[in-house]
Amino acid sequence: MSSVPRLVVAAPSSGSGKTTVATGLMAAFASRGLAVSPHKVGPDYIDPGYHALATGRVGRNLDAYLCGAELVAPLFAHGARGCDLAVVEGVMGLFDGAAGEGELASTAHVAKLLRAPVVLVVDASSQSRSVAALVHGFASWDPEVRIGGVILNKVGSERHEALLREALDQSGVAVLGVLRRAPQVVTPSRHLGLVPVAERRADAVEAVGAMAAQVREGCDLEALLALARSAGGLEGAAWDAGEALVSSPPPPLPSPTLGFARPGGPPSSLGAAPPDPPVALARSSSNAGRAEDVAAGLERAVVAVAGGAAFSFSYAEQVELLRAAGADVVLFDPLEDEQLPDGTRGLVIGGGFPEVYGAELSANEPLRKAVAALAGSGAPVAAECAGLLYLGRELDSLPMCGVLDVSARMDERLTLGYRDAVAVSDSVLAEAGSRMRGHEFHRTVVEPGAGAVAAWGMRTPVRRLEGFVQQGVHASYLHTHWAAAPGVARRFVERCGAA
Repeated sequence: MSSVPRLVVAAPSSGSGKTTVATGLMAAFASRGLAVSPHKVGPDYIDPGYHALATGRVGRNLDAYLCGAELVAPLFAHGARGCDLAVVEGVMGLFDGAAGEGELASTAHVAKLLRAPVVLVVDASSQSRSVAALVHGFASWDPEVRIGGVILNKVGSERHEALLREALDQSGVAVLGVLRRAPQVVTPSRHLGLVPVAERRADAVEAVGAMAAQVREGCDLEALLALARSAGGLEGAAWDAGEALVSSPPPPLPSPTLGFARPGGPPSSLGAAPPDPPVALARSSSNAGRAEDVAAGLERAVVAVAGGAAFSFSYAEQVELLRAAGADVVLFDPLEDEQLPDGTRGLVIGGGFPEVYGAELSANEPLRKAVAALAGSGAPVAAECAGLLYLGRELDSLPMCGVLDVSARMDERLTLGYRDAVAVSDSVLAEAGSRMRGHEFHRTVVEPGAGAVAAWGMRTPVRRLEGFVQQGVHASYLHTHWAAAPGVARRFVERCGAA
C-alpha cells in the first residue's frame, strides 16, 4: 500500500497555468527539504523535464490510455516510493481525456485512480463573480472527483482578488492561493510546446526558481500540504521493472493486415483483421519466473540510448526495463559524440527535435556512418518519431543516416493524438499481432509513410499502415510506453545478445 501524500493540479482548460503552479509547488516544497515525487498526467515528455529540475527526481508520466488504468497506481507508487509528497500535474481540462473514450486518461480519471484531491487552477484574468459558477460546475460535475481547493491565477490587482474571493465564499471551495500576473515566469514555446529543459538548462533553472517564488508568495503551502495528507491509501504493490518482465501475458493476436491502407495506396490484403482483444494491451509472450532470473542467461549487451537536446523524449521506465532485462544501458548525445559507445549491440533513438538540430546532426558524419553500419549489421535498432527522421535518407534536404530510404520534412499540420496499433510483422520489438497503444506528436512528414514491411497497422483514427521494419530496425512515428508491454524490452535485449 502507498500512503504518500499527494495532490493533483488541474484546470478548466489548457493555458490556465497548471505547469506554472505544479512546477512551482514541487520546487517550493522541495526547498523546504521535502522529498517530492513529480508526475504528469498524459503522454507529454516536456513538462516532466521541468518537474525534474524542480525536485531533483525523475519526472514520470501517468497515462491510463498508454498503460491501462490498472497500471496508474502501481507506476505512481513506484515513482513516489520513499517520498514525503507527490504532485501530479494534469493534462488539458480536468475532464478532457482520450477522444471518444469518455473519461479515459483524463486528469479526473487519474485523480480517481489515485484517490487524490484536486487543486483547480483557474485563469481569473477576465472574470470576477463568474468564477464561482465555473468552480461550482467543476466541483459538482463528478461526485467521485474531490476538488479540495482553487488557486486563482493571473489576478490583476487587490481589488480583483477581493471580488474573486467574495464570489467564491459562496461556492464552498477554499481559495488556496492567488497568483498575480508575472511575465518572468513565462517559458518559451515553439511548434510542439515548451522548449525542453535539455535545450535551455540555465534559463529553465531560472524559470523554475521564479515559479517557486511566485507560489511561495501566493499560496498557502501549509493548507496544500494538509490537503495532500488527506488522500486515501492506495492498495497494491508498486510497479517493478524486474517483476514486470516475468509476468505472464496473454498470447499474441493473429497477424492483422487486412484493411490497413498503405499511405497513398489501397488497403492491404495479406490476412484477416483481428477482433478487438479481451485486454487493453497485448504483451510479448514470456515464461513466468523470478525477477532475478530474467537476465541470468544473457550476456549484458551494451544498448546505446540517444539523448541530449535533439533526442530528449523518453519515459524513465524504458531504461529501467532494458536494465532489468540484462542490458548495459549507455547514454550518448548525437550532437556531441562522433561514435557509438564501445561495444554497442543495440540502439534506441527516441523522440525529440532533430528538425531543430538538423544541420548539427547532419554535420556529425562519423556518427551517421556508425549508426548506418550498426543497422546494416542487423543489430536491433528501435526508433520513435525523431529517431525515425534521423534514420532516414534526408531531413529538410540535409543528409541523415541513410538507414531507411525515406525523405522527411517539416509540415505545417500538427499530427497529435492517441493511437491504437497492432504489429503487422515480426520485429525486434514485437511479434506480428501484438497490440500496442501509443501516441503521435509531430509536425513532420516522411515519404513514404510505410515500408515494404510496415511496423504498425494503425486502427485509429483511420486504418493505415505505418512505419518500417528492415533487418533489425523498427522505426515509426508511434511513441509507446514500454511499461505497458514489458516483453518489448526483453525481446529487444535478447536480440542484442544474438546480434
